[in-house]
Amino acid sequence: MDESRRGWLAAFLLAAAVLGVFMTLRHGPVRSGRLTPVAKRQQAPNMEFEQMDGGTWRLRDHRGQVVLINLWATWCGPCREETPVLVKLFKDEGPKGLAVVGLSLDVGGREKVRSFAEQFQVPYPIVFPEPMSQLADTVEGVPTTMLLDKSGRVAKVYVGAVRRAVFAADVDTLLAEKDDAR
Repeated sequence: MDESRRGWLAAFLLAAAVLGVFMTLRHGPVRSGRLTPVAKRQQAPNMEFEQMDGGTWRLRDHRGQVVLINLWATWCGPCREETPVLVKLFKDEGPKGLAVVGLSLDVGGREKVRSFAEQFQVPYPIVFPEPMSQLADTVEGVPTTMLLDKSGRVAKVYVGAVRRAVFAADVDTLLAEKDDAR
């Protein structure tokens, strides 16, 4: 990856993390409660991440889908509790238009991440921030999950492990919304 693209990607990762923290601070840690009203949702930056199994995951490739971006780590106990919830949610809601991506905040040791994904039979993409990214330093806690509507706007940010029923209710609401991205 050339230097200018690497810098651009790092800037987007930082912007995504800052947006997540901003939304969390503005609305407080969200485990349940309401989605941000459509008129108040902010556009997420166009994120790109290196996938564990090769290739690049791009947010723009998922326009028209509801997207759940889960920031997690293998050493995080609540992440271990939440991962089976996300796996089930993806299996149930993926065919209806939900995209899930797991953004690993583990530093080095990708084999641990691969082992974790195999242990939990994670069917959705696992991605990594740019090396030397300070993304982990900008997140309030893990897991942190950003839920984006079909137009790529932040509809909700969750800090901490979330129950399946909460995710499912929010995802179903977003899936029923009209996609107004043009």
